[in-house]
Amino acid sequence: MGVRREGREAAIQFLYQRDLGGGAFVADLEEFYAFRGLSPSARRFCEGLVKGALAHSEEVDLALREHTQNYELGRLSAVDRNILRLAIHEMLFCDDIPPVVSINEAIDIAKKYGTEESGRFVNGVLDKIKATLKRPERTPLSRPVEEGDPKD
Repeated sequence: MGVRREGREAAIQFLYQRDLGGGAFVADLEEFYAFRGLSPSARRFCEGLVKGALAHSEEVDLALREHTQNYELGRLSAVDRNILRLAIHEMLFCDDIPPVVSINEAIDIAKKYGTEESGRFVNGVLDKIKATLKRPERTPLSRPVEEGDPKD
C-alpha cells in the first residue's frame, strides 16, 4: 500500500472515530498513530488531511449537503460520510492533489470499507462536486508543500 493511501485510510478512520463520539481530538493523533502503526511519511500526510478536514468542516459539510439533497448527513453511513468528507476536503482545499485522484482513492476506500453500494454512491456525489470546481481535474495546481513528499 502506498504512503498516501495508508495516510488517507488512517485519516478516514480517525475522522470516523471522532464522528461517532469516540473522543478523538487532534491532540490524540500521536496515540492513534502508535495504535495504527503508521510510518512517519504516512503520519505527516494523515495529519495534514485530518487538520485540514477539521479546519474546513463547515465548508465541506455544506458541499456534502448540497450534493446529497435527498439525504440527511446523519442518515448517511458513517463510513461513507467520512470518506466523502475527506475527499471533498482534498478536492476543495488540497491544490497539490488532482480531483480525479481524490475521487479514485475515495471510491477504492469506499469499496474496501463500505457497503456493496458505497463505491457507486461516493463516485456519484464526488462527480457532482467535481463538475463545480474551477480547477483542472487531472493536474495539481501546485507542488506538494514539502520537497520529497510522497506522490499519490
